[in-house]
Amino acid sequence: MRVEQFDTVILGAGAAGMMCAIYAASRGGRVLVVDHAKAPGEKIRISGGGRCNFTNIGARAENFISGNRHFAKSALGRYTPRDFLDLVEKHDIPWHEKTLGQLFCDRSAKDIIQMLRNEMEQAKVEMRLRTTLEAIDRTESGFVLRLGGDWPGAITARNFVVACGGKSIPKMGATGHGYQLAERFGLSVTPTRPALVPLTFGEDVLAGFREISGISADAVVKVGKARFEEAILFTHRGMSGPAILQISSYWREKQPIRICLEPTVDIAERLIEMKQAFPRRTLPTALAEILPKRLAAYLAQTNGWSGILGEQADRKLAAIAEGLKNWELYPTGTEGYRTAEVTLGGVDTAGLESKTMEAKSVPGLYFIGEVVDVTGWLGGYNFQWAWSSGWAAGTAISAGE
Repeated sequence: MRVEQFDTVILGAGAAGMMCAIYAASRGGRVLVVDHAKAPGEKIRISGGGRCNFTNIGARAENFISGNRHFAKSALGRYTPRDFLDLVEKHDIPWHEKTLGQLFCDRSAKDIIQMLRNEMEQAKVEMRLRTTLEAIDRTESGFVLRLGGDWPGAITARNFVVACGGKSIPKMGATGHGYQLAERFGLSVTPTRPALVPLTFGEDVLAGFREISGISADAVVKVGKARFEEAILFTHRGMSGPAILQISSYWREKQPIRICLEPTVDIAERLIEMKQAFPRRTLPTALAEILPKRLAAYLAQTNGWSGILGEQADRKLAAIAEGLKNWELYPTGTEGYRTAEVTLGGVDTAGLESKTMEAKSVPGLYFIGEVVDVTGWLGGYNFQWAWSSGWAAGTAISAGE
């Protein structure tokens, strides 16, 4: 059997894998990207409602969850959101900024995929799709791989990069293969769980939530010391929306979440003012002046808030306002990897060099992107980690060729 020789093989044709390939091949090294999918960048394609929230202009290590909160600083500090934006602008891809520093494509996420494919083609990167890794072994000079699928055969490589992501969105082909490879080579893997995912509730709560499914509201959501001020969305399964997705990365079973509705509004003051101006107005009607109508009706019914404003003592109105500013709920779980945007946890950063993403105990072995125990907030942070960690590994590889 003929054995092909490459300098670097990258498992995973996602954001991190393609980024790594571009820079690993920048000095002429022979680089191969392998993926079992039929097309590269599938998570890029569906992200941001099809327009790809490709980075966040304010991304820094503080926006990431990891067993080592300092680990991401090196890669993020050396390859910044501005660096990736320069690449986007080099390819004349129109973009715009939404709230909180989130950058999106004007046209389509496919622009980012095509940009990466063009850069790989220019660097002479080879890509084999519908191809699986059947076996891998360490040798004195690197690695020997056995591939299956559309491109079966044996390959040797000095470097092997694991960029196959986590467990989130299995319908896109996500698996835990990257974690298995880490353990195969003696690296530790921290416990994994779905992150940036909707929260679910028991039937006692869901019965009411179904009545307000589709309603959104501005809120601050808290778990422990973590807090996020964005929109929440009620669904027939529970709660979603940006603030809920953010807090899901910090929530643990049996913990309550605390919701402050309409955080920029002094609800007590508004109710007392309405009492003075419209004493015959009912309490549910008054609440509907502050909150979405159906949400106000649900909360009034659930809490027994009834009667007309003129008959309510100011202290009772203040207590109602406090209930809306400190609403405590106990989720029963999450919607799981099926809808999770990312996987929390992964390859333990203690076993990796932060500057290069190389395994400390296995020279030539690299882990990048979502497979690593570095998980970003919602809003372009996880893509920036893919670009930065891919760049870090790729430049380290090319420098050593």
